[in-house]
Amino acid sequence: MKQNKYDNPVFFSEYEKMLRSVKGLEGAGEWPIFQALLPELKNKHVLDLGCGFGWHCRYAREQQASSVVGIDISEKMLEAARKKTNDSFIKYLNMPIEEIDFSKESFDLVISSLAFHYIESFEIICEKVYQYLKPSGSFVFSVEHPIFTTRHEQDWYYDPNGNRLHWPVDHYQAEGIRETPFLTENVIKYHRTVSTYMNGLIEAGFRVRAVKESFATEEMIKDNPDMKDENRRPMFLIIAAEK
Repeated sequence: MKQNKYDNPVFFSEYEKMLRSVKGLEGAGEWPIFQALLPELKNKHVLDLGCGFGWHCRYAREQQASSVVGIDISEKMLEAARKKTNDSFIKYLNMPIEEIDFSKESFDLVISSLAFHYIESFEIICEKVYQYLKPSGSFVFSVEHPIFTTRHEQDWYYDPNGNRLHWPVDHYQAEGIRETPFLTENVIKYHRTVSTYMNGLIEAGFRVRAVKESFATEEMIKDNPDMKDENRRPMFLIIAAEK
């Protein structure tokens, strides 16, 4: 199933208000972890799957990447990305991630930020990325953590006064569709276990280099005290692998 909620004007207008939409990488709490896993970008050819507003694409060029290709299913997202971009070495393509088709060994680095949990087959993506990467190329991506996606509700348990009691985890091994509220719509996500992510990479031929889980830093908590609850469970999983 290929879904595109972002071209819905009401949904998109709400997404534009999110901190990561307004501030870009600075507003993405997991960015410091993701950034630390990236290889040297100078003179590299980069592919960004699910590029959204193009923040990662522009960052790669700031780090002197030779070229960047950003893929996204949403024309509204890409329209905003093009408005923010003044660089002929960044190319944005409107297509579902599932339909990417490039020549073998075209890229030094493939990245993806919070997109693969919307994709039904992670294994197929791994196989394609492996083909498109040059020898010793890198694959770095983030997804919503399987602890976060186990249930349709994807929310805390609260006491009668609205205080957060705990984050429930249930049906962890039951992989598949989760329909969950996000902004103004119900969206379809695909829950899969940590082992499925790991084995998908290994079976495609990758060497897993690092596995990280998101957390709130003291600075984040100082700026927003509610962020302390982010350390009660990880919201994002970030993985770096090499061909």
